[in-house]
Amino acid sequence: MTEPSVPRSALAVMAHPDDVEFMCGGLIARWARAGVQIHYCLLTDGTSGSRDPDLAPEALAAQRRQEQQAAGELLGVAGYFFLGHPDGRLVPSVALRLEIARVIRQVRPEAVVTSDPRFFYNSWYINHPDHRAAGEATLAAIMPLANTLLAAPELRAEGLAPHDVGEVYLAAPAEPTRFVPLEPEDLERKVAAMRAHTSQVAQFPDFERLLRQMAHDTAAQARGAGVVCAAAESYVQITLARDAGLETGAAGI
Repeated sequence: MTEPSVPRSALAVMAHPDDVEFMCGGLIARWARAGVQIHYCLLTDGTSGSRDPDLAPEALAAQRRQEQQAAGELLGVAGYFFLGHPDGRLVPSVALRLEIARVIRQVRPEAVVTSDPRFFYNSWYINHPDHRAAGEATLAAIMPLANTLLAAPELRAEGLAPHDVGEVYLAAPAEPTRFVPLEPEDLERKVAAMRAHTSQVAQFPDFERLLRQMAHDTAAQARGAGVVCAAAESYVQITLARDAGLETGAAGI
């Protein structure tokens, strides 16, 4: 539970528009304050995110893309990749792994954030299979497809050189190994960014209370692990490499 590193660049890979804000918006806000260059990669089109039978899937996909960009602007996101897979039918195929590895080789992030594929359910929630698929495919993309020259001849043919990711953060973890303290401004920016997903929060008017309660409940877990804070997010942190670009200090993540 030592103080984590501050990467120079990060890539968040999640299944749906709004997953980044909901699962790791505080971490993204904290990194943004530290000047980290952040990119998003959203794997699905988000077209299952409505119960309105009169809403065309194409219209909802366009709306959710716009909402994601509006939310990202509040968090200082530098760029977006929308892969457009059907919402609710994501599988961690080799083709999906290659798509994610392509983005990793293009962005060349020091850190990657994705969802924990080991989290299936708890006593009150069944984790969306797209979330698990996103995490599984991203881990397989990081190693070996993104970082091994001969593992992805397709990417080599495109002129994309291998890239080693140094740190991986798995959000919504089954068993957290890292608690990230959130300053009040981090939590407020997370809530504000989530609010930008108007098509989703309109269906869940209690979302703000839920986000704050989750942050405070996680902080209670963090304090039990010796991390003193009033709000927090939890992760599994995987350290794959260290170099001079990953700075550790009192500033936190």
